[in-house]
Amino acid sequence: MARMPHATVDVTAAVVRRLIRQQRPDLAGRSVVRIANGWDNATFRLGGELAVRLPRRPEAVPLILHEQQYLPGIASRSPAAVPVPVHAGRPTPYFPLPWSILRWVHGTPAVGVGPGNRGPAVDGLAAFLMALHVPAAAGVPVNPFRGVPLRDRGAVVLERLEDRERYPQAAELRALWAEACAAKAWDGPAMMLHGDLHPANILLEADGSLAGVIDFGDVGAGDPAVDLAVGWLTFDAGARKRFIGAFGPSTDRDTWVRARGWALVLSTAMVSNSDDNPRMLAVGEFGLRQVLEGQGFLL
Repeated sequence: MARMPHATVDVTAAVVRRLIRQQRPDLAGRSVVRIANGWDNATFRLGGELAVRLPRRPEAVPLILHEQQYLPGIASRSPAAVPVPVHAGRPTPYFPLPWSILRWVHGTPAVGVGPGNRGPAVDGLAAFLMALHVPAAAGVPVNPFRGVPLRDRGAVVLERLEDRERYPQAAELRALWAEACAAKAWDGPAMMLHGDLHPANILLEADGSLAGVIDFGDVGAGDPAVDLAVGWLTFDAGARKRFIGAFGPSTDRDTWVRARGWALVLSTAMVSNSDDNPRMLAVGEFGLRQVLEGQGFLL
């Protein structure tokens, strides 16, 4: 069974309360409730307006530090709410890794909303990405798994597709992968990226419009096509057509072809590693269906 990465650091509500009592005693009276336990970080709600994010394993420490460094700048130009850090937590003997307190972003995760009801978020999500995707400043990290040349992910994608039980349509997926890799590579400046944009990290208002975007641990610099893959991970064909159209001629066909390739990368990652996470498995399976059904998507 393929599971999420194993946690090597004990992250409990009791640990969170102890950290807050010691480092932010002004917040010690607020409730602490676990909200999410992701591949890299655990997230707790702190009272009504704050969240606490803590790495589950040492490998996730750079993700916390990158959020602390880059989220304030992203928030300054984002038309959607994002979780701005308000405290950079220090390591301690009982929790030896850095951690964060951030602003809570209100909304319903799109992963819990039927794909047919996500369409109202199209315009807001497109506007968010157009504001996010600006040339990255010197020193912004390049995530070796996100936003790099698509061919760099070829070996792992093709290895996943060897699992015929999980991928009965492997032949069609390999053909789509070859088409994506044949598209012109990104030759513009490295752009600021979210890096992990999918329905679990997109929050919706009650009417389905975009409320906010969360989980910026994979923030970095590179090809914006990795974020545009959200069109296949989140939307059905009709909404995706509107999503693509919202960018107009500023985003060329090759970028959208690479974006569909990134949707294949991310979907197979979820399908191959989420046997113990039904929600993420469902996101990956939906993404693969959209990738397969989306042939001729720009014709």
